[in-house]
Amino acid sequence: MRTLYTFFRSSTSYRLRIALALKGLDWEPRFISLPRMDHRTADYMALNPQGLVPALVDDGQVFAQSLAVLEYLDETHPEPPLLPTDPAGRAYVRGLAQIIGCDIHPLNNVRVLKYLKARWQLSDDDTNEWYRHWIEEGFRSFEATLRAGCRHGRYCLGDTITIADICLVPQVANARRFDCDLSAFPLSVEIAGAAAALPAFAEAHPSLQPDAF
Repeated sequence: MRTLYTFFRSSTSYRLRIALALKGLDWEPRFISLPRMDHRTADYMALNPQGLVPALVDDGQVFAQSLAVLEYLDETHPEPPLLPTDPAGRAYVRGLAQIIGCDIHPLNNVRVLKYLKARWQLSDDDTNEWYRHWIEEGFRSFEATLRAGCRHGRYCLGDTITIADICLVPQVANARRFDCDLSAFPLSVEIAGAAAALPAFAEAHPSLQPDAF
């Protein structure tokens, strides 16, 4: 049995819950509370020295970093594929995924927001402004890339779900949780809505996880 170390509000954990559901793979949850700092305990750090969620244990091996784990799952369980077969298509969806995974998410991660408050004494309003600024910057890039590539359809790449959609849906959910205005990015929002309605995405939603509060 695979074990996923997850936190319901973690967008990176959300990505892996979606992928596991799309692949039809069984898994057992281990809930890691970020507010309780479970991810920094000695036991968890021994499992995943990065001290972050998610972590996937599969066949006795530990895998971390959600983008890498998405590709691991796709390589070990090819159906349905999460990456297209052609190199240009693969580069395109990887690029979209990395706009979220490398440009948006790291700047708005909870540990960054906590540091801003602790080190620079920023108020909640100030940190929310930080969050919304980088959401706007990132989604401007994501939307422009979608439109320039002209490869989108119902989803980021035609009518096929890829890792780009798996990254997009949790980031839109997080943006809405922080009351970000996404009206300037209608194509991104439309694609995210279509993907989020699929059963695999819906069952992975944070509100439906047993550790939700």
